Amino acid sequence: MQNSLGQRVLPSVAVLASVTSLCLGTSFAKHLFPVVGAQGTTALRVGFSALLLLAIWRPWRFGPSRANLRQIAIFGAVLGLMNLLFYMAIKRLPFGVTVAIEFIGPLSVAVLTSRRWLDFFWLGLAATGLFMLLILPMFGVQVGHLDPLGLLYAGIAAACWAGYIVLGKRAGHMHGGMVVSLGLLAAAFVVVPFGIAEAGAKLLSPSILLYGLAVAAVSSAIPYSLEMFALKRLSPGTFSTMLATEPAIAAIAGMLVLGEHLSPVQWSAIGAIMVAAMGSALTSRPAPATAPVPQKAARDTQAVV
Repeated sequence: MQNSLGQRVLPSVAVLASVTSLCLGTSFAKHLFPVVGAQGTTALRVGFSALLLLAIWRPWRFGPSRANLRQIAIFGAVLGLMNLLFYMAIKRLPFGVTVAIEFIGPLSVAVLTSRRWLDFFWLGLAATGLFMLLILPMFGVQVGHLDPLGLLYAGIAAACWAGYIVLGKRAGHMHGGMVVSLGLLAAAFVVVPFGIAEAGAKLLSPSILLYGLAVAAVSSAIPYSLEMFALKRLSPGTFSTMLATEPAIAAIAGMLVLGEHLSPVQWSAIGAIMVAAMGSALTSRPAPATAPVPQKAARDTQAVV
């Protein structure tokens, strides 16, 4: 009985710990913004994450073909752009709001690939949350100011997350560790030039490098390990449902670590988007079994990645 309870509870705790670690890592990463900017922070986070996962997986062992590498390079480019835009968004927006907006990406994929009326309902509920965040202020409702450029970054990041999911599914026939590690390497080639342009030699400061390494470990290596443990023991629906707690945990992390306080309307909007994500996961049809590509460690609302 105790063993059975542990088999059910431990993977769920691992998912929550993974999401919490990712959100805390991202919150602490925001402290680097005044020093190296959002672009420099992204470069440190993605660059160190790539090095950590390359050391863990040693992807060259799997002998990727030239076609595999081309496919992973495209996947990694989208992953890098998603990370860059996400960090540029949280520079201007509350963390929880940014994550909630980014969740529209996977919800849109669910609708476009399923075309069931129920999925349109979940997308409609998410759209209601966005309406509360974006449209109500135009009618004088006190929601809280949201920077327009930050909203644009978050919206494009959501589109990148949708592309990340589609490309990740196409890469499902390859080893997940190989895809994520090489994908993050490709992502690093995308974001590091932006970081160098923004921060220059500041990126080489020993204290900044050490802080960046810690952020990468907390927001990538630790969540990735916990996620792989949970993926083997939970159904995809259960895993995705628990992943949908991320906007709330991000909002709490932003409040505790960054002093970001949301209005009641913003909390309600985040709740609507979370319920939509959970409902979509719970009512989704089983997909054909493929090698899982981690959803969070590689991005930021992610990470995942």
